[in-house]
Amino acid sequence: MSLNASVLICTYNRSALLAETLDSLALTGASHLTWEVIVVDNNSTDDTRAVVTQRIPAFPVPLKYIFEPRQGKSNALNLGIAASDAMVIAFTDDDVRVSQDWVTKACEPLVAERHYDYTGGPVFPIWEGPCPRWLEGKPGDLWGTLAILDYGSAPFCFEERQRIPVGANMAVRRDLIDRIGGFAPDLDRTGRSLLGQGQAEFFCRSRASGARGLYVPEMVVEHHVPSSRLTLDYFRRWWYWKGISRFRLEQMHPTTELGVDITKVGKVFRVPKYMYRAALQDVCGWAANCLSGNSASRVRREFMLCYFAGYAREAAARGNASKPLAVPGPVQKPDYLIGSRP
Repeated sequence: MSLNASVLICTYNRSALLAETLDSLALTGASHLTWEVIVVDNNSTDDTRAVVTQRIPAFPVPLKYIFEPRQGKSNALNLGIAASDAMVIAFTDDDVRVSQDWVTKACEPLVAERHYDYTGGPVFPIWEGPCPRWLEGKPGDLWGTLAILDYGSAPFCFEERQRIPVGANMAVRRDLIDRIGGFAPDLDRTGRSLLGQGQAEFFCRSRASGARGLYVPEMVVEHHVPSSRLTLDYFRRWWYWKGISRFRLEQMHPTTELGVDITKVGKVFRVPKYMYRAALQDVCGWAANCLSGNSASRVRREFMLCYFAGYAREAAARGNASKPLAVPGPVQKPDYLIGSRP
């Protein structure tokens, strides 16, 4: 029997949260779809294997475990994709709860018709600590630091609003992946780094191919936000690494989502001049915010300066790099998966 969908979860040393994710998936109703769950263990040292294998006998759909020893989320994602023969790959994380109809809402628009190539939905927080005052209010760009996303209650085409989904809540037709390739290891997390433009790079290629995505408001996921991420230090680190990631992304895809060709703008030390102007404005704004006591605006200025510092640092480092960043090719099935299912 051919599968409509594979739900792909990549995990690293989060067995307790993974157990909660799997248990929420076990309650998902999608009777008219044929689907499975694939968990890729990215070199965990905890009891991740046992958490998965103990659930296999009673799980309502096929549940499969694969071990990926090469550290890095993109390596795990690409292995999981290679292990699936389904029409749609639905991606989520190992620290979420999915809604009861999540599989249906994520996959049905892609299975039933060919108007769209991928879907994405909102990600709401499960706070594990008090939300800081400088983050309170309507979700905005800073919320992406925590993989929280809410584009509202109405569906729309991602390309028409120059938006993309987050990796914790998206589904992609397999033929799009076959057409444009998998995920870039140079742009995703390895160990303690906070690289994180792997999904953005994938959607650069999807846009170039003419693909279209649908925002599905009912495709809901709740995401654990640990208290350790609700700190100024974490946000500073995240934005610094986003600057590093963004420079790498622009070396692979020099035209931004706003249509700016980075190769044609003026630069100083490989950094666009307009970024220096923005950084100077942020310095001045930060000083003014310190005097006025506007903490929300002040910390946002800090994060933008961290972003600039990361971008400039990577610009200097990549200026001396001998190996260019490669755009991913087609996902290849490893030898140990050929002719067998995981």
